[in-house]
Amino acid sequence: MLHELGGLEIPPLSGATPQQSAFSLQNWLINITALCINQAVLPPVESIHYALSEASPPLWCYIELALDRLHPTQRLIIVMAQTFRWSETRIAAYLQAEGERVTPAQVRSRLRRAHQELEAALPADIQEIYLAAESNSIPVSAPTFTAAETADLMSAL
Repeated sequence: MLHELGGLEIPPLSGATPQQSAFSLQNWLINITALCINQAVLPPVESIHYALSEASPPLWCYIELALDRLHPTQRLIIVMAQTFRWSETRIAAYLQAEGERVTPAQVRSRLRRAHQELEAALPADIQEIYLAAESNSIPVSAPTFTAAETADLMSAL
């Protein structure tokens, strides 16, 4: 059907002046698209959450492989911190209930280390393409993966 629209002949509007351009389907589509774009209400940047499962397949696959290479405790800490948004105190309490002696400060340190090892497990070209990595460490204040991304990834495993 789209190919048939090219052959659509629309007669000029009656009363159109020579200064007005003749109506065409292409002009109409461009004008409607511009109108929709200009009237679109976009959410604030902070409220936009990306799903890792909708990310590029190479990135998704390499992150899955990198998570598999982490020590199970590191993977668990990342999941609890990012997917469930647990505090360091709550993570420490959970790990203590499982028999591991750890403080909230140690959880913070382990989480930082887990992020570093997760990034290090990704090939350099993948880091450069998808993470725009200029250094070999992930800042603690700005983790690379959002809670939604980690949740989607972990549910796919």
